[in-house]
Amino acid sequence: MQEIELKFLVPESRLKGLMRQTHVKSSQTTQLAAHYYDTTDQQLAQAGIGLRIRKEGDTWVQTIKAGGDGIAARLEHNAVLNNEQVQAMLNNNELMPDLTIYEDTPISAALSEFKLKKLAKTLTRLYVTDVERTTRLLTESNEDGADNCIEMAYDQGEIIHGTDDSLRKAIQEIEFELVSGDLDFLFTTAKIWCKRYKLCLSTVTKAENGSLLINGQNHSPAVNANLNQLQVDKDSSAPAFIRAVVHNCLLQILPNSSAIVAGSTDDDHILQLRIGIDRLRTALKAFAEFSDETNPEWLQILNQTATLLSDYYQLAYINAQIEPELQSLGAPAVDWTTDIEDIKITPINTLQANDFQITLLELIAFTMSDSSIESQTNQLAKDKLEKILAKQYKKFVKTNKKTDEVIDIELVSSDTNASTDTAYDDQSESELLNQLRNLRCIGEFSAPLLSKKKAKKKTKRWLKRLIKAQKALEQLNDDNQYQKLYELKSKTDASALYGAGWFAAILTGDQNHIDARLAKFADSSTFW
Repeated sequence: MQEIELKFLVPESRLKGLMRQTHVKSSQTTQLAAHYYDTTDQQLAQAGIGLRIRKEGDTWVQTIKAGGDGIAARLEHNAVLNNEQVQAMLNNNELMPDLTIYEDTPISAALSEFKLKKLAKTLTRLYVTDVERTTRLLTESNEDGADNCIEMAYDQGEIIHGTDDSLRKAIQEIEFELVSGDLDFLFTTAKIWCKRYKLCLSTVTKAENGSLLINGQNHSPAVNANLNQLQVDKDSSAPAFIRAVVHNCLLQILPNSSAIVAGSTDDDHILQLRIGIDRLRTALKAFAEFSDETNPEWLQILNQTATLLSDYYQLAYINAQIEPELQSLGAPAVDWTTDIEDIKITPINTLQANDFQITLLELIAFTMSDSSIESQTNQLAKDKLEKILAKQYKKFVKTNKKTDEVIDIELVSSDTNASTDTAYDDQSESELLNQLRNLRCIGEFSAPLLSKKKAKKKTKRWLKRLIKAQKALEQLNDDNQYQKLYELKSKTDASALYGAGWFAAILTGDQNHIDARLAKFADSSTFW
């Protein structure tokens, strides 16, 4: 069967109020003791599979979870075990899962890459969980008389290392699982609780937390964009296509957001989250006409979130990456700690904001909604994509040509041969860079639908040249921003003059490589 659930972290400041709503007369409290299994090199975890044996009240249940949409839905198989047999195995410290029960079940496909007999011999208990779960049912009657039903479960406890019980990780989370009825009821209910108790979405499972514990990590590595997970085909309708694209962006956004709201200050999580949001913003703007179900307010919230993340990331990157590099070249140290602390809204504050969390919930709901009931369901996405790509590419070529003409005029009128004359002004640079970023996103999302079998090399070549042009201009943009920050910093700290001068020297360097990258891409033959 497939379970559909939403998991949230609970902030300490709202815990008492939330517990008053979870611990009511109709609620039930159960002690859950779970044993999680994997190979020593965690082959199941790498395949996105969680395997456990858990005592639920007086009953022992073996559960495996796998697959799903990577966000809110997962395949789950539960098997009730014989209590006496389990107790006998526990007494002999021999409790192990029985993999034979998965033969000829829907979950068997997730295990197809494993030889079950061989896997059974290599399994070991990696960690256990000791959790107190409080559940209550939330119900609502439909117009047709049927009931919508959600199980709300509040979990509090800890994960314990399988061989060293001094190593532990606390658990404090709340889940909403759809038992029966409409998805709308699940998301509407989750939004109400999210607003009331400032809950933050988390995609981190107990199995993932257990793996982090035994690996000595606090958070999983940052997640990059993965276009191999984009589930579209050449016959995708416009509404189905935009849902698939949004889903693909969320697969990058949600894990990185989950790490940050759980306390990560890793620059990579911030960077990849911002990139994911940028991809999503581009998609929502470019494919706005593909669906009548998108909300214009999503873009407003995403724009605001991206700006706040960028402001913080710039200073954090300077402090962690650029300063050590400059100091290795002999520059005096510049302390950016105060500047970072002066930013009132940090990444975790930004993501904990209700409007961002509600937007994430609405986006997830959108991806899971039925695209076939939309008015445009008979319109193929590829018929629209060609026009969008052509228009965007034409706009880039025009802007690039206009920029070249301005530079040529400056060169003719200049009395010197200073290379600064060929540098792009901030407005032209920003415009070109945004167009390249947009083209890349639209091109990568469109390629599976528009790329012809005999022209796959042409598609790869076009994207490769685009990415090289984008990276060259992006580096110029970054250096320009860092130069401005060091120059501004030098007004209160003279040590920053070295950095300001160093970046100024880079910016006055030869622009030929940027010109070449842009020209080569502008001359590329398109793949659509």
